Amino acid sequence: MAPILDLVGVQMDLGASKRGVSMGPMAIRYGGLCEGLRQMGFTVNDLGDIVPPVTGATAKNMQNYEQVIDVNRQLFQLVSRTLEQGHFPIVLGGDHSIAAGSISAAVRHDPGMGVIWIDAHGDWNNEDSTPSGNMHGMPFSAVCGYGPSCMVDYGTEPVFVDVKRCVQIGGRDIDTIERQRMKAAGVTVFPINAIDKLGMEQVIAQAIEIAGAGGSGIHLSFDIDAIDPQAAPGTGTVVHSGLTVREAFLAVETLAEAGKLCSMDMVEVNPILDERNKTGILASELIQSALGKTVY
Repeated sequence: MAPILDLVGVQMDLGASKRGVSMGPMAIRYGGLCEGLRQMGFTVNDLGDIVPPVTGATAKNMQNYEQVIDVNRQLFQLVSRTLEQGHFPIVLGGDHSIAAGSISAAVRHDPGMGVIWIDAHGDWNNEDSTPSGNMHGMPFSAVCGYGPSCMVDYGTEPVFVDVKRCVQIGGRDIDTIERQRMKAAGVTVFPINAIDKLGMEQVIAQAIEIAGAGGSGIHLSFDIDAIDPQAAPGTGTVVHSGLTVREAFLAVETLAEAGKLCSMDMVEVNPILDERNKTGILASELIQSALGKTVY
């Protein structure tokens, strides 16, 4: 029996340096997401969007931290309820800072859960290592217990993801200190040149083996900027020479076949920078493929 899907948007762009990804949930929905999932036979509950407070405290090394944490707390609570009901949460960003809330809820529900993080960036900075103070560059570090701790403090003792079950795929713009922190922590990283050498088929197979070790579920956190900007222009932190569209689809199709996916984020779609919702449509189609849509 197909799981019930709970869909939630997060109108968050305060973790990034450019505005506009707050409209990402709308763009992905307009890309045919709910219609496509229902045609696949799923029951889809669209729970609407979480909207950040209008104002909040900020700091040089954690820009807009109060609003970012408030939104993540709301998302943590919502995703926790979804998982308790046995539903599958799909979180639409918004910038990648929102993964702190969704993953914190998922790992509390399943402490053995692994994470596959598909992204041009590492997102492994904290308040001491960040060169920009943008909090969308910190959530992967935070959910693994490497800070910022305030990003995952929702009033209960946080449960952290086991770094041995964390895989980063597609990195090609990782800060020097961030890279050192990831290596020291033991994150498995398949940067873009590893995909060139090994091929996505081998990379995603290894990623699933690592993240899904012991039979636990996998959370997929997919930043659309992992894909080459010629195919996905609607994103705020563009890095050239990314994944091809087919490499991206092969990754999510293989995840669907593995049957281990338990929750997911799709983030950083910026319709202001897009071309006729090209990126929003692509994000919608990737989500559907991650949940089992096939080409034949």
